Amino acid sequence: MNFWAWALLSPLGPRFKDTLELSSLQQSLLVAVPVVVGALGRIPVGALTDRFGGRVMFPIVSAATIVPVLYLGLAGHSSLGALLVGGFFLGMGGTAFAVGVPFVNAWFPPERRGLAIGIFGMGMGGTAISALTTVKLVDAHSMSTPFLITAAVLAAYVLVAALVLRDAPGRTVPTEPLARRPAATLRLGVTWQASALYAVAFGGYVAFSVYLPTYLKTGYGLTQADAANRMAGFVLLAVAMRPIGGWLSDRVGPVRVLAGTLAVVLAGAPAQSATPALAPVGTIAFLAMAAALGAGSGAVFALVALLAPANKVGSVTGVVGAAGGLGGFVPPLVMGSLYGAYGSYAIGLILLGVVGAAALAFTETGVRHALVRRTPTAHSH
Repeated sequence: MNFWAWALLSPLGPRFKDTLELSSLQQSLLVAVPVVVGALGRIPVGALTDRFGGRVMFPIVSAATIVPVLYLGLAGHSSLGALLVGGFFLGMGGTAFAVGVPFVNAWFPPERRGLAIGIFGMGMGGTAISALTTVKLVDAHSMSTPFLITAAVLAAYVLVAALVLRDAPGRTVPTEPLARRPAATLRLGVTWQASALYAVAFGGYVAFSVYLPTYLKTGYGLTQADAANRMAGFVLLAVAMRPIGGWLSDRVGPVRVLAGTLAVVLAGAPAQSATPALAPVGTIAFLAMAAALGAGSGAVFALVALLAPANKVGSVTGVVGAAGGLGGFVPPLVMGSLYGAYGSYAIGLILLGVVGAAALAFTETGVRHALVRRTPTAHSH
């Protein structure tokens, strides 16, 4: 529900571009502001969740997100300045991820956390709800309709969360002051290892979900509606694969799952760089990469659950989540500039293959070594 609210502006970007006469850069900025704030905001929200628990933080974050949703729906859509202010505070919806991971993590033993966090991670499918419903609701009713519906749904969730949520018994609460916690989190090896891998796995998913409609329209001449539907299919497959990646990590270890998923990206990106026919090669390449990026995202948090100290899971999740969000911010800019310069997406996709190869090598060396050293009895290979 928070992710649904977080993604409300993106589908309306083209409409605001026309009605407010925005440049392409202004439209990109409008869509990017909630993404960046939601990514970076996970760092303090993750640290606060370690301290106060999900029972306190989930209702607070969800209630705070209602304010910009109502503002944008009722008053804040008449100028670029008002939209940017609303979009900045709408970014709070994206921080909910850093509340849920430590909250869920504390309820399960290590060997079941991959699947549990993967199921929670399916909440990123809220962005697909927004993509499929927002424009239709505006066309059928008014600009305020999708915002009012989302605000009402969030208000209901705040009430349910306040009444029903309970933190796990025996939850480990950090004792050090909040101001010192970011530095302590950044000293952990798992923070940097998981951040690098999540920037590739989740960042790749975000980048494709943002840029795929443009790519399919430009590269294959599809209509806007057809391209949007195919993007929704990509997103839904990635979302469905996330708990499967977590479950497989519980079974055979996150390193094996990450190695397998990155190998698929390493094969799929160069295959797609030649812009093959959509049926069947292009479709197979994109769906294989969607499944791999979704499963890989689930495996990264299975890795965090194994390697992060219990009282720092929220803080580590915050930094890793921020890395994933920012990882999705860069590739669309690179793809757009490369297409503008060379009239082809081939170089961008080959670069994705190179990044996949580097991440695969890092997984098989540094990450495998860290897991073996930390958990000699756990699934480490």
